[in-house]
Amino acid sequence: MFLMTEIMNGRDLSAKVKMNLKKSVEGLKKVGVTPTLAVILVGDDEASKVYVRNKHRAAQKIGINTIDETMPADSKQEDVIKMIEKYNNDPDVHGILVQMPLPKHIDEKAIIDTIDPKKDVDGSHPENMGRLFMNEPQALPCTPRGIMELLKEYDIDVRGQEVVIVGRSNLVGRPLAALMINSSATVTVAHSVTHDLQSVTKKADILVAAVGKAKMFNKDYIKEGAVVIDVGINRTAEGKLCGDVDAKDVMGKAAFLTPVPGGVGPMTVAMLMKQTVEFAERSVANV
Repeated sequence: MFLMTEIMNGRDLSAKVKMNLKKSVEGLKKVGVTPTLAVILVGDDEASKVYVRNKHRAAQKIGINTIDETMPADSKQEDVIKMIEKYNNDPDVHGILVQMPLPKHIDEKAIIDTIDPKKDVDGSHPENMGRLFMNEPQALPCTPRGIMELLKEYDIDVRGQEVVIVGRSNLVGRPLAALMINSSATVTVAHSVTHDLQSVTKKADILVAAVGKAKMFNKDYIKEGAVVIDVGINRTAEGKLCGDVDAKDVMGKAAFLTPVPGGVGPMTVAMLMKQTVEFAERSVANV
């Protein structure tokens, strides 16, 4: 049976989210509050620079103020911690993001642990992860939140659905599993040592591919009519962007599919902006 696979347009939804955020920011400015995001970039990783520029551009369009702190690659860990603490203590800064990856001599966990959980726009502080798993979220990791927003936009109800997430990272797999459980889905988290992965993924009503392997998942991995969420960002031998899913191969078998680029990626940035604005709104409510 051949299905008409619907492409889940993250770019359009992201634009809609940002338009609504712009109105919220205008309202905050009327009461003297400008949502402000501090972005700390350590080193000169080219991909990280591109991500930071994209975040800066998105913030500018919405009216969010950004503070970009670029530190040299040989910065000491204590200097990065001091920079974070500076913004932890600044009441005019509502969100703090430390761009990953960090240089190898810096302990990523120590850096994340330093961020004030109430300013942790990436939702990766242990307190925020713990609150998420207890279904008392304070801040959510942006990519999983963006995935849930995409599913909602396309009227895909996860309640009672068999969800298989391939990938167990702290940024995507684990927090997304918690969000799905909180929304009453039945969740399996698979990974590199899962036995007979294909038989596991073929049970999924909703399959989330987040392993970082180009075009790993073809039609043999999915159930007919499944929703396929592709989180991967890879490059082909020709240098073209592609996901973890072989998009051409699953067309006609998947009911819904997120494209790469233009699917989950734009939603991640939109959720970062949304969380910054929410933190600013909380600061007003707490005055």
